[in-house]
Amino acid sequence: MTSLTGIAPPLAAALADRGYETLTSVQLAVLEDGVAGRDLLVSAQTGSGKTVAFGIAMAPDLLAGAERLGPAEAPMALVVAPTRELALQVRHEFEWLYAGTDARIASCVGGMDYRTERRALAQGAHIVVGTPGRLRDHIERGGLDLSALRVAVLDEADEMLDLGFSEDLEFILGAAPSERRVLMFSATVPPAIESLAATFQRDALRLRTAGESRQHTDIDYQCLNVAQGDREHAIINLLRFHEAERAIVFCKTRAEVSHLLGRFHNRGFQAVALSGELSQTERTHALQAVRDGRARVCVATDVAARGIDLPGLELVIHADLPQNPEALLHRSGRTGRAGRRGISALIVTPRDYKKAQRLLQAAKLQASWGPAPSAEAVLERDEARLLAAPQLSQPVADDEAGAVAALTGQFGPEALAAAVLRLWRAGRSAPEEIAAPNAPGAAAPAAKRDLQAFGASVWYALSVGHEGRAEARWILPKLCNTGRITRAEIGAIRVGRTETFVQIAAAAAPGFEAALGAGLQIEPGLTLTRQPGAPDLGRPEPSARPPRPPRPDRPAKTQRPGPVAEAKRPAAQQPPPAEPSVARDAEPVEPPAKSPAPKKPRWSPEKKAARDPSVSLHRKRPATAGSVTTTETKESRGPRDGTAPGKRGGTAPFGRSPAGKGAPGKGAAGKGPKPKGKPPQGRGAGPARQGKPGDERPTRRFVQGRPSKAGSGPRRG
Repeated sequence: MTSLTGIAPPLAAALADRGYETLTSVQLAVLEDGVAGRDLLVSAQTGSGKTVAFGIAMAPDLLAGAERLGPAEAPMALVVAPTRELALQVRHEFEWLYAGTDARIASCVGGMDYRTERRALAQGAHIVVGTPGRLRDHIERGGLDLSALRVAVLDEADEMLDLGFSEDLEFILGAAPSERRVLMFSATVPPAIESLAATFQRDALRLRTAGESRQHTDIDYQCLNVAQGDREHAIINLLRFHEAERAIVFCKTRAEVSHLLGRFHNRGFQAVALSGELSQTERTHALQAVRDGRARVCVATDVAARGIDLPGLELVIHADLPQNPEALLHRSGRTGRAGRRGISALIVTPRDYKKAQRLLQAAKLQASWGPAPSAEAVLERDEARLLAAPQLSQPVADDEAGAVAALTGQFGPEALAAAVLRLWRAGRSAPEEIAAPNAPGAAAPAAKRDLQAFGASVWYALSVGHEGRAEARWILPKLCNTGRITRAEIGAIRVGRTETFVQIAAAAAPGFEAALGAGLQIEPGLTLTRQPGAPDLGRPEPSARPPRPPRPDRPAKTQRPGPVAEAKRPAAQQPPPAEPSVARDAEPVEPPAKSPAPKKPRWSPEKKAARDPSVSLHRKRPATAGSVTTTETKESRGPRDGTAPGKRGGTAPFGRSPAGKGAPGKGAAGKGPKPKGKPPQGRGAGPARQGKPGDERPTRRFVQGRPSKAGSGPRRG
């Protein structure tokens, strides 16, 4: 298609203003006969122009034959994207695509001001673009009304399911009217996508674009064989060799992104990073720096770079191989757009050789294999660029004639050419020396450490210690990778409280410092300082304690005599040695057996019945002056036939009173009114038995009118 036919006039005019002359395969697919008004399930790779494609596909539902939209009462179109960057990118594309329709576009993404988004929705929006979590939040709080929704678009649907947004998507689509149109765009169509389409789409039309079955024709895939220790050097030489205006380097982890960013800054590259630890403001500034040319290299992870659009991207470097073929296509699809050529370079170490082959085979890609650009190749490319510089072929301007005459008159042609070459190389990083890689599939041989004396060395102080959680196992690989040295060239690593001392072989020190650069910086916030000599690694001796000053307010202490055992006893006073005991030589004699102790005979029932009842069981106590005593006897306590006064009905013998529930003598009949008045007090009153009502047993001792000291009892009048 050479003309923009079949597109709504306002959108066709916007495409023409942006320089569109032809449409991509996915854009042509949504304009085919029988597609209008139907639900779509489109398979399209990153970089295929799908944002403009679903913008064109949803235009008939919004405009309905008109060229401009009226006032917005409720959103008519909803676009759901997996990441903030992709959602903001879609909004940016729609702003120029629907500029001639007076469409109001609002965004609802995480990390932005919620109140600002709420006000934009309240003022009215025709199209709403957002992420699943924030859109659901607005729906639940009543800020987003989907009752008038006509079309819903799910961009990168497979990625949203991978990120765990399936529940949010079901909630959002469930809140929309049943007659709405659903357009799903996905790089792959796994079973989860098919299940989602079967639930929320009606008779969906499946569209497969050419990018799904073959590689991008404008992308040159390269596999660079490098040694394990030359990965970073190969990336630096690759950036220097191509001198791309915009390049992106993909890493597996955030730690690797931070490490590579520090290396690029040390080499003078203008680089930014994209990772999950950055805030939304920092991510926006980083992307804007790449777009406006302030940064030429972007280091990112797969998740952070999902869906971002960097116009004019010429070079994609896979520092770490992707996990699957789909990720390889997503990464590489950011280059080779709009008819421009792009390069996708895979850094392949010997241990990753087979994995790279499987990725290329699964993605149906053809790649060229070869070594990484060497230092000589980078310098040759620099000379070729210098000779092709347009400044050398331009005529001398009038305001430059005087300076040119002075330079040519004072210096010769060779001196001027050498100065131009130095100025050309001054703003560029020096290329790295790269060793020849091992055979593919073979692991790099481990360097054997010399167990002899380390020899001449140079000491460096690292600006981190125990307080910064520094460890030797963490510092060692950083020194090897950044300083281009091996473990055999590193001696002792001593971690102190605030700094760490590192020993480097003297022969490797010049190359080590040259690899780190002038600032000796390993990464941001981690620098080295060369020491004049070996540091004192011993533990400092404790300082001597100063003598205690005299205290005149206290008497002087007398010197204690030494222990008596220290003085040697005179020979005359020493006791003679004890003679050996006779028992040592005597035979052991068994002691005689002891006779058993006699047992106390027990009384038989006949003997107990025949005992004399006249024998008193208590001794008489002497009476005190002025007191009358009464001696308790067996006769005074009454007979033993259970008719003793006190507890009526009791049958227990004389002695310990019965106890327990239901015991004789504990019935309610034996209880009477308690005596009034204060109980007896004073010495001896505690052990006495006061008795209960009805108990007429006399006390042991009482004094007329008051209790005696020896006993206690009821007062007698």
